[in-house]
Amino acid sequence: MTVESVQPEASLAPELREPSRAGGGVPFLGHGWKLVRDPLEFMSRLRDDGDVVRLKLGPKTVYAVTTPELTGALALSNDFIIAGPLWESLEGLLGKEGVATANGPVHRRQRRTIQPAFRLDAIPAYGPIMEEEAHALTERWKPGETIDCTSESFRVAVRVAARCLLRGDYMDERAERLCVALATVFRGMYRRMVVPLGPLYRLPLPANREFNRALADLHLLVDEIVAERRASGQKPDDLLTALLEAKDDNGDPIGEQEIHDQVVAILTPGSETVASTIMWLLHMLAEHPEHADKVCEEVEAVTGGRPVAFQDVRNLRHTNNVVVEAMRLRPAVWILTRRAVRETELGGYRIPAGADIVYSPYAIQRDAKSYERNLEFDPDRWLPDRVKDIPKHAMSPFSTGNRKCPSDHFSMAQLTLITAALATVYRFEQVAGSNAATRVGITLRPHDLRLRPVRR
Repeated sequence: MTVESVQPEASLAPELREPSRAGGGVPFLGHGWKLVRDPLEFMSRLRDDGDVVRLKLGPKTVYAVTTPELTGALALSNDFIIAGPLWESLEGLLGKEGVATANGPVHRRQRRTIQPAFRLDAIPAYGPIMEEEAHALTERWKPGETIDCTSESFRVAVRVAARCLLRGDYMDERAERLCVALATVFRGMYRRMVVPLGPLYRLPLPANREFNRALADLHLLVDEIVAERRASGQKPDDLLTALLEAKDDNGDPIGEQEIHDQVVAILTPGSETVASTIMWLLHMLAEHPEHADKVCEEVEAVTGGRPVAFQDVRNLRHTNNVVVEAMRLRPAVWILTRRAVRETELGGYRIPAGADIVYSPYAIQRDAKSYERNLEFDPDRWLPDRVKDIPKHAMSPFSTGNRKCPSDHFSMAQLTLITAALATVYRFEQVAGSNAATRVGITLRPHDLRLRPVRR
């Protein structure tokens, strides 16, 4: 229900509560200081202050939502749109005309354009590419050599996305450029989100220059991909062809900027989140060899000893649960924002029109009120007889509602297949100099994970 939908004489105003303000703010920066210093701990403790609490990020008041029920209500309500500090910071990368940042009729049209590429019945066509890339990892890695998990995870994530959705011969060199540029861009965008200092980010400081160079290279990369496809005259049945032939609401071809922004939205955030998840899966396989062994046993039971294939994914239940549990504990997307389009309420709290809302999937998915032994890596919690005890919306790695990630099945298939392929060939050991501490940016990933594969 919205305040706007109620007749004036029956106003809910006396009944709605004002959210309390979180403690610990400092002058000028407000709670942005804590979000810079230890954001995961800060967001995880907010539920102790209430279901909805007020934060100060610089001069802005932001409302934080802390419970599964209310994050679900937020995602499903038409009173809130994609907007706020996170999306404003992402616009420098994703633009304003891509499916990730658009709202309303434009977003619905864009979803209709890209959705066929991610239909459940379309995904098996990508199976051979996913298999090839998963097994290429096992062949490229040499037992006893140290793996740079960051670059390797980005490489396979970008190659799968590019080969399945954009169909071009521009994998290796551009994947390396993307890996380097994304690390810089996402780090800079996170700073701009939590400490919104506006004009200061336009000063010619070293960090700003580095950010601008990386951002320019990302956009140049996308322009190269689109230009090469146009010049080739080819029209493979992929997402890029769908974009180049898409029409707007007037029946005219969509603009060049929208095509550019759509390709960016397809290639970069998806690669970043999938790559981050692969890194955490590698870390989990090294940290929990008992589950790595169980994955190996399951794969061998399903395949009879042949190389794991895409067709096996649906039968790899424990492997799938390992992926889901890794995503629960270490979600790539750890913070999300929305904006109220009208004065409304959430959980009995008044939310002003134009207010920014923030919530943390990381905090929600680790909350002791939702999960028994909440910090323990336990893939078996997703077995049918146990999963029923987990509250609704306490685990939404691909979001929900009309903003649900369209590539959820695509991503789960490749993550399960990669995990199965790696665990059946190798065990993994930590090496000196590896740093698996969480690196916080727009996404979460290990700071500098390095592992040694040991052949089984």
